[in-house]
Amino acid sequence: MLLSNNGPIGTTLIAVNLRRNSVTIKGGNSLPKQTFGTSHVPLSPAVRAGDFVYISGQVPVGSDGIVVKGGITEQTEQVLANVRAALALAGCTLDDVVKTTVWLEDARDFGAFNAVYGRHFPQNPPARTTVESRLMIDIKIEVEAVAYRPV
Repeated sequence: MLLSNNGPIGTTLIAVNLRRNSVTIKGGNSLPKQTFGTSHVPLSPAVRAGDFVYISGQVPVGSDGIVVKGGITEQTEQVLANVRAALALAGCTLDDVVKTTVWLEDARDFGAFNAVYGRHFPQNPPARTTVESRLMIDIKIEVEAVAYRPV
């Protein structure tokens, strides 16, 4: 896969080799894919590919692995705490997040979710997609994130 960025200082070409788990920047420099954290399911909580960090979908479970009690407000707080923790594994913070994808179990929860989300991203919030979806377990929300933090 070849990505191109036509910016103010010229064109940057980045080749992502999914078979070799590496990112090559114009000029031949290769950056290995890095994974951070572990999970009881086959995924990495955080993966760095070049200057981008991808956070797997986070669900509202506490450190004990149990879904937190409460409604969308409590679950959103826990999910965003989990996103923050996954980002920290790769040396990032919420300020580095450029894109989130949010799945809500019920679209009627959007207002309460949005109020909590706004407190966590008070300035320069990331791009966001929010959809209503049936989720894999009995939860109200899941959030994945993409962060940009140059190495």
